[in-house]
Amino acid sequence: MAALPDQTRADMSADIQRTPDCPGGVTKAELRAAINAADDWADANAAAYNAALPAAARTALTARQKARVLEFVIRKRWEAA
Repeated sequence: MAALPDQTRADMSADIQRTPDCPGGVTKAELRAAINAADDWADANAAAYNAALPAAARTALTARQKARVLEFVIRKRWEAA
């Protein structure tokens, strides 16, 4: 999966700024740079994530389902923090 389009990244930044979880201590430009970096990292490491999955999941799950698994794991890790 390719990196997100520029407009999607901009929309995400605006959406985050409207939430109670909006990170303080960074400017709008710095938040946007963080979104860009996170998306670039996800794009660069997608193959490593796929390879880390057990073979059964790697072959049976769709790309969307694999992303959903990762989303759930990250969300639970954040909620536990």
